[in-house]
Amino acid sequence: MLSEQRFKGLVVFVCVAEAGSFTAAAERLSLTTSAVSKSIARLEERLGIKLFERTTRRLALSDPGQNYYQTCKRMLAALDEAELDMHADQTEPRGRVRIDLPASYGKLRVMPVLIDFIAEHELLMPHITLTDRFVDQVEEGIDVLVRIGGPETWPAGVERRLIGVQRQIFCAAPDYLQRKGEPTTERDLHEHGCVLYGRNDGGVYPLHFPGPQAGDGEQRIIPGRIAIGDAQGQLAMVLAGLGIAQLPTWLVQAHLDEGTLVHILPELTTSGLPINIAWLKSRQSLPKVRALVDTLYNALSN
Repeated sequence: MLSEQRFKGLVVFVCVAEAGSFTAAAERLSLTTSAVSKSIARLEERLGIKLFERTTRRLALSDPGQNYYQTCKRMLAALDEAELDMHADQTEPRGRVRIDLPASYGKLRVMPVLIDFIAEHELLMPHITLTDRFVDQVEEGIDVLVRIGGPETWPAGVERRLIGVQRQIFCAAPDYLQRKGEPTTERDLHEHGCVLYGRNDGGVYPLHFPGPQAGDGEQRIIPGRIAIGDAQGQLAMVLAGLGIAQLPTWLVQAHLDEGTLVHILPELTTSGLPINIAWLKSRQSLPKVRALVDTLYNALSN
């Protein structure tokens, strides 16, 4: 019979194999990298085999490790199915549920809804992450996901519902426009201090413009003075009069109403990126998933 510690070791092993590194696995499991590394070392010592081939650049399963991974994955999947079958007939949302949200939209729009939902269901044990990176919902076992944009083709194991669109507009603070003048064409943006959305690799994400292409139209890189990898950070820079930014209407509408921001170049307003709720098809019968999806859809759809 597996002890609790041995079982935890299998969960850590599978997570490391799928994440590709101790650091990424530690983040998913809410553990330290050191704890993950020690867990794998104990498992390898107990089994008497090397589960991973380690180099300075990568971590890959050894041949015995690959076979062991397939066995462990099947065993954990069977336990998941047993849990689903056991709880499917319950009506009260309960147990662990993994939720991943876009960083700024999640904090400002989704979290108020989640706080009320979690307060109402005391048996629920949510694990919430906020990130703008690509998330493989099936591989990472995320029960419910909210995403702006998203893949052209969603994975076969995922269901989704459209809750709205994110229209993006160009805006600036009144004092900035007073000092620098108001641009009247797209070309004028090249002469202004645009505040761009920065990537972790040092690059910037392109701006969206109305156009004939699918999705949110055409994308183009516009020179900018400031790049910051957070929409709320962009907003703070613009409010401080440091430049022009393209921002979603849900983030700036209150400032437009108050007059602390000005909507400029209205002809360049985009039609909108889709905002979806997505959930794992294999878990949609669980009350915690059904209730959460319905609650978010009713509160956020527009």
